[in-house]
Amino acid sequence: MEHALKILGKASSINVRKVLWTCEELGVSYEREDWGSGFASTHSPEFLKLNPNAQVPVIIDDAGVLWESNTICRYLVGKHRNVELLPHEPAARAQVEQWMDWQTAELNRSWGYAFTALVRKDPECQDPHRIASGLRDWNQKMAILEKQLAATGAYVAGPRFTLADILIGLSVNRWLMTPMERPEFPAIDEYFQRLAQRPGFLKYGCNGVP
Repeated sequence: MEHALKILGKASSINVRKVLWTCEELGVSYEREDWGSGFASTHSPEFLKLNPNAQVPVIIDDAGVLWESNTICRYLVGKHRNVELLPHEPAARAQVEQWMDWQTAELNRSWGYAFTALVRKDPECQDPHRIASGLRDWNQKMAILEKQLAATGAYVAGPRFTLADILIGLSVNRWLMTPMERPEFPAIDEYFQRLAQRPGFLKYGCNGVP
């Protein structure tokens, strides 16, 4: 029996895991195919027809093809009419999407060079000054998250778990698993413990490794 939803992308990809965790929260079944480094090439003509950016994830369902992980997550939540993960009311929704966009535009950008150097061991990313600068920027962005979590006392956008916590929870996991010096951030530590109680995090939180 074929699933209505197909997800293209390897499970170790942080952006694929956003989608997988979202599906877990929604109770949505899917079929996943391994694409990306170490698997089927995203630069193949077959894949480029689906996503000209040659990146995972891509989803295919009865509505067609969609790429960009945050957009996919928003789409799935909207399709299944889950107003807990992404509220319908404009102000509440904007609070969630504000942090989703921050994760993509600010937090993701901060870790790029340092993560590639320290975890992926890319020989082209070994400039010690750029690594040090990247780590400072990364920790500064995490200090913003620490302040927000200390204020809410629970989750990123307020007292309830939302779609923003899937994205940022995976980012926190990446920060904690990278060999680097980190400040003491007690609110983040407590937040991470809350996330670790969710079945979706237990499946997809630790870099896609069971």
